[in-house]
Amino acid sequence: MAMPGESIEQDMFSVLHGEAVPVVTRWSYAASDPFAISFAVQTRNDRWTQWLVARDLVVAAFDGPVGEGDVRMSPQTVDGYDVVELEIRAPGGRAVFEVDRDLLRNFIDASIDLVALGDEFLLMGLDKEIAKITRSCPE
Repeated sequence: MAMPGESIEQDMFSVLHGEAVPVVTRWSYAASDPFAISFAVQTRNDRWTQWLVARDLVVAAFDGPVGEGDVRMSPQTVDGYDVVELEIRAPGGRAVFEVDRDLLRNFIDASIDLVALGDEFLLMGLDKEIAKITRSCPE
């Protein structure tokens, strides 16, 4: 079982749908937040725009289309390359990224080596999370 401070991070080139030049994406997973994957896109001036995505959603995306609302994923073959398409929607528009399926699978496998699927709840400090919620409630 992973310790809460353990994490992995992997930078990948991804294609923004319709663009010729790839963008750098950073995928991160931490045992301290075992249900989520951070997906970040490098923008101009070395700034990063970040989204949190459920790890279960990314795992399921290898088998077929998944997601509702702001984040949707599906396996695709684009110009002979196996990719996972990641669509992010926001009020201002949407972006579709194509991520190499094998690189993403390697990242997910590394996250599973850190925290096995189904063991996420073992790392959640439920008492600590409840205390944070109750402290934020007005008396």
